[in-house]
Amino acid sequence: MDVTTGNEMIVIPPGQVTLSDRRTRRSWSVELAAYRLAAFPVTQALYAQVTGRRPSAARGDQLPVECVSWWEAVRFCNALSERDGFTPAYHLRGDGEGVEWDVEWDASADGYRLPTEAEWEHACRAGTTGPQYAPLDEIAWYRGNSDERIHAVGGKHPNSWGLYDMLGNVWDWCWDVYDAEVYGTYRVLRGGGWFDEHWSCRASARRRSHPTFQVDDVGFRIARSIV
Repeated sequence: MDVTTGNEMIVIPPGQVTLSDRRTRRSWSVELAAYRLAAFPVTQALYAQVTGRRPSAARGDQLPVECVSWWEAVRFCNALSERDGFTPAYHLRGDGEGVEWDVEWDASADGYRLPTEAEWEHACRAGTTGPQYAPLDEIAWYRGNSDERIHAVGGKHPNSWGLYDMLGNVWDWCWDVYDAEVYGTYRVLRGGGWFDEHWSCRASARRRSHPTFQVDDVGFRIARSIV
């Protein structure tokens, strides 16, 4: 698949996914309508085209962008929507000078956005039920095969729905708050990264980070609602 534009979208079929949290031993089911999800994580080339910035610790046009906070990912989604003629999905309120803004998701908008963690897991599994959708060395860059460095997107096999790097390479920011009562505004991360052991690169694995944090194994991929 061509990765020159960096935002090729796959239509993900509707379905149900059961999420679980190992810390609280809680599980919950989510019904999902069809939506679109990017075949690849956002690349450094696409991020630079849209924002004029290259924040990543490693450098390379086809490497996933990293060292991008959740807030920066949200702002990128709106900027890409405006560039491509879609209605921005997020309403941001604030003075524009600080790091954080109030953000509201307009579910009726057709613009780019972050996937929910339910959408992310449903897409990652692509109809499978195991911890990985295929043998990990075939689909993911992780500590066991990455030489402890990030790799260009699309270098491993996709899942059966045509999505690359769902596990490994970089963690993906998701829309959801992780646990507001315990962790406040921390947002969900999914997928595992190039420095993680195999047990972190699972379809069900959840991690969290503050929305202002910028980490060299955290990136994101974009979604769009079908409205």
